[in-house]
Amino acid sequence: MAPEAPRRKAAFAAWALPSRAAAALSGPVGLALKLLFLALVNAVAVWAAVVLAADDKWIALGVLVAATVAIDAVYLSPRAFPLKFLIPGTLFLLAFQVSPIVYNANIAFSNWSTGHILSKGEAIEGIQRNSLVESSEGGAYAMAAARDESGKLVLVLVDEDTSKAFLGTREGLEELPAGVVELDGDGRIAGAPDGVALIPGDQLLELDQELASFTVPVGGDRAIRPEGFDAALELAPSLRYDPSGDTFTSLDGGVVYRNNDRGSFVAAAGEELEPGWRTGVGFDNFASVINDPLVRDPFVRVFVWTFVFATLCVLLSFVLGLFLAIALDKPKLRFQRTYRSLLVIPYAVPGFLSLLVWQGLLNDDFGVVNRVLHTSIPWLFDPNWAKVSIILVSVWLTSPYFFLVAMGALQSIPGELTEAARVDGGGRWQIFRRVTLPLLLIAVAPLLIASFAFNFNNFGNIYLLTGGGPPANDQSVAGATDILITYTYKIAFESGKGQDYGLASAVSILIFFIVATISAITFWRTKSLENIT
Repeated sequence: MAPEAPRRKAAFAAWALPSRAAAALSGPVGLALKLLFLALVNAVAVWAAVVLAADDKWIALGVLVAATVAIDAVYLSPRAFPLKFLIPGTLFLLAFQVSPIVYNANIAFSNWSTGHILSKGEAIEGIQRNSLVESSEGGAYAMAAARDESGKLVLVLVDEDTSKAFLGTREGLEELPAGVVELDGDGRIAGAPDGVALIPGDQLLELDQELASFTVPVGGDRAIRPEGFDAALELAPSLRYDPSGDTFTSLDGGVVYRNNDRGSFVAAAGEELEPGWRTGVGFDNFASVINDPLVRDPFVRVFVWTFVFATLCVLLSFVLGLFLAIALDKPKLRFQRTYRSLLVIPYAVPGFLSLLVWQGLLNDDFGVVNRVLHTSIPWLFDPNWAKVSIILVSVWLTSPYFFLVAMGALQSIPGELTEAARVDGGGRWQIFRRVTLPLLLIAVAPLLIASFAFNFNNFGNIYLLTGGGPPANDQSVAGATDILITYTYKIAFESGKGQDYGLASAVSILIFFIVATISAITFWRTKSLENIT
């Protein structure tokens, strides 16, 4: 008995460590750590408040101040003990669940897309900048991009007619003294005045976009804009903005572009000025899924295929997994553990690796599958065969999961029930259909519903295997094997002019309600299983 005493004492000391640590942190040390934590939180809050105030985000600023004050009050109060544990979880819930949902819903009611990502003021400035065109009265300049002493981009300019030198900034044009700008034999700028450093040629490519949007105002709505890397032109506007009427008017033809309250200036003939701005559009994105044939027809086609894909994947995977579980549920079966281990391998290997491997195996020209079968089936390039491929690979990936689930559920069914049914004269099929399967579904039905919801939004299986392709016959952004989630991704990043985040967010909300409705109906229908005893 003597050797057991030190072991018990050591075990008791190990169990007591958390209690001792909590006791040590509850005194002055704990108070110091709490104050340090609150100091860090308040420091971050002050920094965030300055940023929000600079961007005129007053509602967010008010929420930040209220939350910071509440955190300080809770952690400094000795009576608010339960809230000290609830606040961290609540903050994580708001940050990672509620906020993304609210943000996504906000986008769904806006026109946020390519061409509509700016504020209205920025869009007006962009239209004015884009309206600058070359005129007969405008001058031409030799140009060199440079940096001033503060590192800002400036333009060193030499008028080709008068040979006068200027320094151009976003604020205006400054004439330089004669002789401070050097030109080479080709008339290009080779030297800059003091305090200005020319940008080397190998760095100019990095400034391509910045130079394209750089303008130097010269008065009278005119501006100088770079044309390439070594020349600039004085341009005149072709449109004039009227703030009182909120319209643009063409100076050439007198065409009036009015605010259509959807983030664009549009002429009566339908011509739209770019860029537009981000604004709320109400339920227009949801209405387009119903009323716009370019959105509605692909959506309906993709929804039908999504439902078929999710249903077949769950059904076939469950049937195959249950069959394998029953086949291997034999106590005297030789190499039983080996068989089970081999069947679990697809579930143990990361799914994205398996999908990439299957993409190579199913290649119609070089894939192992066609070579072994001596066929030339276009597994991934024919719409029908691509759907078959996706279902087969998805079943291969999912059936080990249902094999494990079914194996555990079968072993939980009391043997007395099946034995009693056998004594009553029931055959194997009758026992399975009337005893085993109903009891099995009590445990498996919620998992089947969860698996259906997962496959309904199984982005990886589709995108990594076929990319949603091959292209469909309706020439839409949705391919033949796209499901709703990949269709939403393509709307967000690959449709129309480029990206349409508003419509994609609206479709994602519809997907949520579709899955929630199907799951709710299925759970309600499976309530009958609760009466099985």
